[in-house]
Amino acid sequence: MFHQPKLYKVGIRDVVFGENVKVIEPCNLYECKIGANTFIGPFVEIQKDVVIGDDCKIQSHTFICELVTIGNNCFVGHGVMFINDLFSNGSPANGDKNLWKKTKIGNHVSIGSNATILPVEICDHVVIGAGAVVTKSITKSGIYVGNPAKFIRSLK
Repeated sequence: MFHQPKLYKVGIRDVVFGENVKVIEPCNLYECKIGANTFIGPFVEIQKDVVIGDDCKIQSHTFICELVTIGNNCFVGHGVMFINDLFSNGSPANGDKNLWKKTKIGNHVSIGSNATILPVEICDHVVIGAGAVVTKSITKSGIYVGNPAKFIRSLK
């Protein structure tokens, strides 16, 4: 027996855009805020209540879940994944948003392709290397790489 699935359209709805924002479709952006002069590449999903600052670049295939705030002048590489559910009960939160955690990215932060960002705070002037997994908050500017991400040097 065959059943028809319920289909949802990819699209852009209820987004507050600053001036001069560029979005390459297809994208799934909803109930979020995108700052002025920001670029959003194709195949990006930005969920509700996300705030992205001015002068940012979000590259293709990136997923930014609810409860994420990104500052100004940030770069998010291809395929970056933000996580808000830490499976604190040993399984997915299953819609219990009280179990989700927030992520706050400062200004002038660059996140390399395929990095994974767990619910953390990252201070200003940080570079996260490609493929890094950020499991703890970063309070000192510099370059961080690896799994888990570790400080390797200061920025010059």
